[in-house]
This record gives sequence, structure tokens and C-alpha cells, in this order.
Amino acid sequence: MHADILGERGVPVYHECVTLVAMSLSVIIIAKNEEAALGACLASVAWADECIVLDGGSHDATVDVARQAGARVAVSTDWPGFGPQKNRALDLATGDWVLSIDADEQVSVALREEILSVMRAPSADLYRLPRSSRYCGQAMRYGGWWPDFVVRLFRRGTARFSDDLVHERLVGNQGTTLGTLHAPLDHETYVDLEEALDKANRYSTLGARQAHVRGERASLGKALGHGFWAFFRTLVLRRSFLDGGHGLLLAMSNAHTTFYRYAKLWCLEHGNLNHQEGSKNSEPQGSD
Repeated sequence: MHADILGERGVPVYHECVTLVAMSLSVIIIAKNEEAALGACLASVAWADECIVLDGGSHDATVDVARQAGARVAVSTDWPGFGPQKNRALDLATGDWVLSIDADEQVSVALREEILSVMRAPSADLYRLPRSSRYCGQAMRYGGWWPDFVVRLFRRGTARFSDDLVHERLVGNQGTTLGTLHAPLDHETYVDLEEALDKANRYSTLGARQAHVRGERASLGKALGHGFWAFFRTLVLRRSFLDGGHGLLLAMSNAHTTFYRYAKLWCLEHGNLNHQEGSKNSEPQGSD
């Protein structure tokens, strides 16, 4: 407290001095061979107190792009899977709050303001936010892609990523609370069909390996059934047909990925799939 005015007869009047402590934010990104997307991603979070890029052994200029943008760069070339790699990046963070984003994502101006607002007066420990994703150049509004809520903002120390090889998730400590933001996180999921097919191949391999570790079993009939169900669910139940031709492509892409995940699991059971396939070129961006 301090005496800022004098009362009657010169007696000091004391007022309590409340000090507001500014909360700091760390942005964490895992990346590999992301020179094309990383610059725009980092520019969208340049307002954060620190940006950390954990590189998985890029063969392009990813590390140079990150350093030129002012990010703190670390390199970890032994790929343990998406969840463990994100936990490595999390361990490097020093801020009071952490925002985890992928190299193909960008924080909109509206989302930036909302993040700063909840950091000043938080009502929860973790926050989920809607992700607006683009498929081959078109923003998707159906097929389960909007609003695609993902938990990405949290107080450091209140959550860790699951150890999943692919489709990792943020797991809060016991007793943590979850809030919801409303401004979107922009996501350039697939730039073109070539990238969509490449990711489908890599992610189906990672998914098969993860299922194999869990002891799951598959057959080619099961692969066909799950592939058809993924197509029907996306196109009809989740109404991706309302997104036009891109919606049909999305449904076929989901079916393709699902079919090959189970087909590759069947191949693993019969010993004719390379266990390291799918990790040769580029695992990050993210997979949730």
C-alpha cells in the first residue's frame, strides 16, 4: 500500500496498490520440411512472447525460415511420433501459457485478440478453438470439418500431449477446466490433391503401426467395410456433398486413408509392410 493523498489534518490516506502481472505466451510448433508454410505461420504469432520451432531434421530451409522470423529453434531428428515430439517442444516452453499450432496453421487477428483477452482474465485452464480448414484451396464447411474444435491453448503445467504416433490429443491434468474460444484458427490442410494423397499414405501407415502396437487385428474385408463407412459418413451423414466437388473429394480421401490404414495393418500382421514406412520424408505438420 502507499499514501497517495493526505486526509484531514495531514494524516495520510492509504490505498491498496494492486499490481497486474502480465501473463506470457509460448507458441510451440513441430516442423519438418515446412519452408513453404512456416513463414506465414510464424508471422501470425509474431506477437507472442516466444515462438519455439522443434525441427525434425528438415532437408529444406525450414530452420533458416524459423530463425529469420525470430523463433527459438531446436532440432530432434529421431522421430518418436506426433505426441512425444510435441511434448519435447512443450518442455522447451517457458511462458505462463502455451499455444500449440502446426506449421500449416495461422492465428487470425480475431483469435489473437481473444487469446490475449482470456490470458488477462482466464476462466479455464485449457481452451478449445474452432479450426477453419481448407481442402485443395476451398474452405470446407461440412464433412465434419467445421467447426473442427481442437484444444490448443493451456496454462503451462496443466496438460501434456498423448503418446500417440498419430492423431495425438492434449490431455489435461485431473481437475483442470476447459473453456471455448470462438475466433477461428486458419488451417491450410491440403494445398492440392497431390499433398492430400501423400499425407493419406503416410498417415495411414502411422495409424496402422499404432493399431498394431495396441494389438488390433484387421482383414481386407474389414478394410473395405471401414473404407465404405468413412465415405458414407463424410459424404452423407456429415453432408460434405454440400461443399460440392471438393466435398466429394474429401469423402473419397477419407475412405482412401481409412481403407489403407486397415489394409496396412493386415500387411503388418503378415510381415510384408516396412515398419518404418511413412516416416521417411515428413511427419509434421500435425495430425489431430
